[in-house]
Amino acid sequence: MASNTTRRRSTKSRYGKKAGEKVERAMHEMKRGELRSGRSGKKVTSRQQAIAIGLSEARRAGGKVPFARSSGRKK
Repeated sequence: MASNTTRRRSTKSRYGKKAGEKVERAMHEMKRGELRSGRSGKKVTSRQQAIAIGLSEARRAGGKVPFARSSGRKK
């Protein structure tokens, strides 16, 4: 008999459609060299930074995005 100790993640999506669209647009801009950082205005070259910018925009637009984790997180 199978053990119930392994938990399955629910099939509900974490990110909404708006989040996917914003991240897709940010990645496209980054690849073309048009995506700029907010404060400094420097060109974004990091894939992770492009995703973060897209998610941030989706959050501001009211999309379904999980809360942003703080950088100084303790375990």
